[in-house]
Amino acid sequence: MDLKEVMAVNLRRIRHVKKMTQEELADGAGLSVRYIGAIERADVSASVTVLGRIAEALGVEAADLVKRTAAYPHRAR
Repeated sequence: MDLKEVMAVNLRRIRHVKKMTQEELADGAGLSVRYIGAIERADVSASVTVLGRIAEALGVEAADLVKRTAAYPHRAR
């Protein structure tokens, strides 16, 4: 799983844990709902600036959004 996919999974999981809609997250981060959805589907890669804005809106560290876990470890190439 590449980093874009890791972020998509983490973003969706954290947003659900926080009981936030995509609309609420988009408002808090100053982004469009369509962009949040595209990130959650791993259709686009978020810049580090956007990563920071999303993390702040969620109340988490940016590293939490890109952290790999045992559920999706880094694969050797």
